[in-house]
This record gives sequence, C-alpha cells and structure tokens, in this order.
Amino acid sequence: MMQDFLLPDLGEGLPEAELVTWLVAEGDEVSLNQTIAEVETAKAVVELPSPFAGRVATLHAAEGEVIAVGSVLISFDVAGADAPAHDVPATETPVGETAEAAEIASAVATDAVPEDARAEPNLVGYGASPRAGSRPQRRARVGARQARTDTAVLEAAPHDAIQLGDVEQVVERPRSTPPVRALAKQLGVDLALVEPTGPTDLITRADVEAYAERVGATGAVAPAASTVDAADAAPDAPPREVDARTTRIPIRGVRKHTAAAMVQSAFTAPHVTTFLTVDVTATTELVASLKADRSLQDHRIGVLAVAAKAVCLALGRHPELNSAWDEAAGEIVQHHYVNLGIAAATGRGLVVPNIRDAQELTLVELADSIRTLAETARAGKTSPADMAGGTFSITNVGVFGVDAGTPILNPGEAGILAVGAVRRRPWEHRGAIALRDVMTLALSFDHRLVDGEQGSKFLVDVGDVLSEPGRAMLLR
Repeated sequence: MMQDFLLPDLGEGLPEAELVTWLVAEGDEVSLNQTIAEVETAKAVVELPSPFAGRVATLHAAEGEVIAVGSVLISFDVAGADAPAHDVPATETPVGETAEAAEIASAVATDAVPEDARAEPNLVGYGASPRAGSRPQRRARVGARQARTDTAVLEAAPHDAIQLGDVEQVVERPRSTPPVRALAKQLGVDLALVEPTGPTDLITRADVEAYAERVGATGAVAPAASTVDAADAAPDAPPREVDARTTRIPIRGVRKHTAAAMVQSAFTAPHVTTFLTVDVTATTELVASLKADRSLQDHRIGVLAVAAKAVCLALGRHPELNSAWDEAAGEIVQHHYVNLGIAAATGRGLVVPNIRDAQELTLVELADSIRTLAETARAGKTSPADMAGGTFSITNVGVFGVDAGTPILNPGEAGILAVGAVRRRPWEHRGAIALRDVMTLALSFDHRLVDGEQGSKFLVDVGDVLSEPGRAMLLR
C-alpha cells in the first residue's frame, strides 16, 4: 500500500522549509523513525524521521528545493514492510554478483525491523522513538558502497574499487556539517568512507580534503580553509551569477527569517541605545588567573562569560530589562528567570540561541554554556527550541574588533547588550594616567518598557561588575 508523507509543521508555525539533503534513495528499505532527510526551516536545520517502515517509492523534491508545509515530500510502499520487507527478490541481485557478496547482501536485507518499530508512525516532535537514545541509522542497500572497512584498505584503494563484500550489515550515517557535505560532493568523496577526527566522530573539512588527496577523488576544489571558515561556509542557497559583475543569492532560511524579525523589531519597538565605557582591567586579570588555574583548564572562561554573569545579576535588580510587551493583552510581562540569548554569526545568518535559567549558573557553567551554544550554532545544529523563549540577549561585537554598535532588539525582548572589544588605552586610574584595559558597552532597550533612568542604572550595574568583579559578591 502506498503512503505519502507530507512535510509537517516543524513546531515553529513556518509555512515552508528547504530540503538540504536526502539521506535515503528510491528503492531503499527504511525503518520507523529512521532519519530520511535534513530540512532547513527559517530558524534551523532539522533532521526528519520516517513516519513509516517500508520501501521508498518516490522522492517528490530535489535537494535545494523549497517545499510548502503540507506538500508531499516522499512516498512509501508500506506493503513491502508487512510481508517480509526484508526479503529481497532475486531479480534485485546485480548481474555478476559473487556468492560471497550475495550472502552478505542477504544478511543485510534480512536484518529484520524490530517489533517495536511497527508501531504507529512517530512524527516530528510527537513522542519518543522506538529506539530512544540511539543515533539514527541508515540501512545498507544491495550494491551500496558506503560502509567503512579497514582503514588501510580504504586508503589504498580508489573510491570506485570498494566492493559489495565490504558492506556492513547496518551502516551508521556519517556525521558532518552542511559545508563539509557540500565540499565532499564537489570533490566526489563518499563521506561514509572518510575517517572522522572531529569531536564525537564529526567529519571535518580537513578529513574530506585529506581523503580526497589519498584516493585521488576528482571535482572542483572548494576555497581554501584560510579564506572560508569550514563552519561558516554554507550560504542559504546557491548563488546565481548574472554576469561577471553581479551575483544574485536567494533570500532563504535563517537569513530570511532574521531579516523579517529585525524589520518587525525595528519598526515595532521604539529603540533607544545608551553607551558606557569602563575600565575592565580587573576582569581581564581575573580571566587570566582563571586560565592559569589547572583545575579550570577544560573551561574557556573569557570576558564574555563575566559580562553574561554581570547581566544576570543586574537583571535581578532591574526587572524592567527582563520584560516583554504583550500588546494583545495590554500587559507588561516581567520574567522571574533569565533565558540569556547569545548572538552567533554563522554562514547561514544570525542565530540567537539562549541559555535557559542563566541566573542559576555559576561563572564556569555560563562559560561552558556559551561555548556549547557557539559550537552548535557554527555546526548548523541549533534547534528551533534553542532559539525560542529568550528574555534578554548579548551580542559580542568585540570579537570582530568593533568597539560599539547599536544592536536591534531580538523580538519579544526588552534589551540587548553589545559587548565591545577590549582595548589597551591610557586611562585615568587612581589620580594618574596609566595603560588600562578599556571596553565600551552599548545597551539597546524598548522605550515602552524601560525608561532612560532604568536603562542607565542597569548599564552602570553591569559596568561596575566588569570594572570590579568583586562587586558581584554584593549583588543578588
């Protein structure tokens, strides 16, 4: 029986999504909740699980295509999973296949679907997977060349020399980022054959380039890592060259959503920005001492983490900055928790994931959370849920060597703090001029919610903690 899978609403109420990568092909046997594709909403790249166990009959969209929610994405022959879906007809055995390869293919095909995988379809966001806690796997097909065999064999043989006999019974889908997959496609490299060296078995750009060099894979070479960062290299969509002087890039995905949100924020909330330049020498000395502490060597505690702690403390004293304007209800909503957004610039656009209940975290925990959010964002793995429900945001423009700016509010929030670069400057200190570490802070706030006095006092409290971190002991 044929079953169509319609692209679901992925929980954000967004009308469309872009198909990034198919992880199955027509004719594949898939199990319930097996990851079949990656789609990009206006906020994040999302893995899409299969709602059926059966054979893939038709793929209704091509990679890079924008699909409306509710449109048919893929069709399954579910009847193939009822009868032993794992029985492969003799006609599917490739001509000239060896007895050994046929035996292996039979073993692959007869790896039966677990009983619990025959339950009702489990769509995105509804209930747990029958294999909860396990990573999604793709079942190997007859004739597939995607198994990892002994590393020495793979390094010695060209890509096309891998035989069917090398196929394992179940092949785990290789982990990589969209830019790395794009590079692999350009170079003609099968990611399943690449040995990962990144964290948690993540295949990096260097892994793909090294493999391509070893086996002599061909294809157009992507820009060098020195000119395009591997984590930020994926555009929202392929650019289109109009002539030698013009390139047009489709506005899609995260960049499209960010543009709409910023326009809405700029023309809805009356923005006010105020600035404060502070001597942060005591903070930089504190950071240096923490970095020298061997017990903290696994934690990257920087000035941004101290600023985040200062913001959490100051929000407790100035709840107006941790509020939201509810136009429909005619109310101001004050939050008694801090979901602290950290703006992250990626090749897909600006994303602002937030740290839940940041007010409860220590300085070390905040530093670890910021690091995790940044790494996840650069890998393109930030989920829509991670970007929802923020109450206040920080943008670190100092990392780009910028002193200050006038940041636009994240929609629904009352304030955003821009943290500038730390500069070594002549500064008045204890009645004399000395070289000190100086930083400019810029606070934008919604003037419907926050008066100038309240915004200024909040900014001064943040500055006081950065100029004298010991003051944090006095705040709560």
